[in-house]
Amino acid sequence: MAPEHTSGDELARFLRARRTQTSPGSVGLTPGPGVRRTPGLRREELATIAGISIDYYTRIERGKETRPSSAVIDALARALRLDDAEHHHLRELAARAAHHASEPPLPPSRTVRPHLKLLLETMRPNPAYIVSRSMDLLAWNTGGLALYAGMADWPANQRNLARYLFLHPTARELFPDWDTQVRGCVARLRAEAGMNPDAPDLVTLVGELLLKSPDFARLWERYEVMGRKKVQKTFHHPQVGVITLSGQSMHIEGTPGQRLGVYTAEPGSPDHDAMLLLDMTSPRPAGRSHTQAEQNPPTQP
Repeated sequence: MAPEHTSGDELARFLRARRTQTSPGSVGLTPGPGVRRTPGLRREELATIAGISIDYYTRIERGKETRPSSAVIDALARALRLDDAEHHHLRELAARAAHHASEPPLPPSRTVRPHLKLLLETMRPNPAYIVSRSMDLLAWNTGGLALYAGMADWPANQRNLARYLFLHPTARELFPDWDTQVRGCVARLRAEAGMNPDAPDLVTLVGELLLKSPDFARLWERYEVMGRKKVQKTFHHPQVGVITLSGQSMHIEGTPGQRLGVYTAEPGSPDHDAMLLLDMTSPRPAGRSHTQAEQNPPTQP
């Protein structure tokens, strides 16, 4: 069983990570002579820049103070030069700490409603899929599964986009910018886990990846967060060659954190032709609907 978190743990962990990764020079400080033992800013330096007492900031970073005011949170965000996504995440962590949520979280339903499966089918030849908040692949159309080359080799209840990026041998070849892809993946998981640190689905996935992937462990320690935005992705696909698609992810209303992901290409372009080819030539899973949602929790591969 994963250890329970106190209400201020995630707030403290995020501040500590951001402080140790903020250089004195980036906030206008001139480091003194000699070797600094503390990576990034010292606690007293951050407290001074933010205009709060050192003792008070230390209590926050140790998880002892769980009700810092919005003015203190905003001052810390400015002192740490947080971007909009990081600032928003800090505010959400502070709000969660102040409410002292104590009820044990339940894993969200993995059921995908029938009309959503039909929606995936109508999107063909555009690759599309539905994922859970922990990036489990719950439903897909033909291209949505085939785009992630080799994913179909795994049992359906093990298919997870984060697991694929870090543990599938094809992932590094599929994405020429693998380093950027995994950094964004970990940042999104970090943001989700920060709001739900005891959620069983997130705890299980993160625990597995921390154990099996040193790259994941290194990025997880950095505690970076980022928002979702429209991006273009290039795939070096073993079946259709190099293909660049525009991707969009969106929350599905009325679901427990499920998101729809879809890729598109300009009609008549070589990328669109490659997308058509992928949809036409990829086999559908035998003995099951290719948009079948799995009801069992994921197991480790």
